[in-house]
Amino acid sequence: MKKIHVGFLLSYDYEKLKLSIPPVYNAADKIFIAEDINKMTWSGNEFLVDSSFYLWLKEFDVDNKIEFYRDNFYIPELTALQNDTRERYLLSLKMGIGNWLIQIDSDEYFIDFDSFVSNLRKYDHYLDEPEKKKVQFACFWLIIYKYTKEGTLFVNKPMKSVFATNYPNYKCARRTNERTIYFDNLVLHESIARTEEQLICKLKNWGHNNEVDKDFLKKWVMVNETNYDQFENFYYINPKRWRKLEYLPTRRFEDIKDIINVKSKLQISREYLIVKNFGQWFKFFWRKKALEFSFVFNLFH
Repeated sequence: MKKIHVGFLLSYDYEKLKLSIPPVYNAADKIFIAEDINKMTWSGNEFLVDSSFYLWLKEFDVDNKIEFYRDNFYIPELTALQNDTRERYLLSLKMGIGNWLIQIDSDEYFIDFDSFVSNLRKYDHYLDEPEKKKVQFACFWLIIYKYTKEGTLFVNKPMKSVFATNYPNYKCARRTNERTIYFDNLVLHESIARTEEQLICKLKNWGHNNEVDKDFLKKWVMVNETNYDQFENFYYINPKRWRKLEYLPTRRFEDIKDIINVKSKLQISREYLIVKNFGQWFKFFWRKKALEFSFVFNLFH
């Protein structure tokens, strides 16, 4: 127990796992890949996986760390988001409560996973009776909006996202709504940075398929490196969440990582983390006190 277990979901964009698995491979004790037994997406559409992918995975897995978990992850009576949440819950049960349950999507690429694990290990005591001290851990996405002919458009501010928990009582995708502890680790998130055909496929099959803003795709198609600063509000659900984009004159991941490391406004400050983490501690401390008071009050009434 108390192992670093990392889970991935295999679906229509499985090729991206070739980029998301390598950054975490060495620091992970075990990697689990969830794959629908009938090759169905959360929306009930069939996907295909080329046999060459499984060959690549076998050759890459030199330490024999990777295990497939195949099950029925599409329930027609559930929404796509409910199927999403259910699959993550079943995957975490497979990974084993008592270990660190880290879930990473195929289009998310950790810049320094070793640092993330080092941060997480400071909280190993939360793995003792985790059902009594539920917690989740968040990092920050650097969201890639679109690749252009010569470079990359990205959202100008890092966005928080949950990646790990000690107890998988997921409420929405991989969020548990328990106390959140924030780390300053950055994760490149390709999200909607795909070809137009690939993006349309994602919009039809992901957990947010019923929430996408009606004007999102039209704007996405129009925006490029010459006009991005003439637009604003780019998020696919609530557009104002992504107000501005910036441009990097490269498409290479290694170059993007190097630029991120020297751009101070893309770093998460120590002061910001202190405020965020204190706010979470304070919120859940008083929530616990309120529950205790309610329990005592009800005993005498």
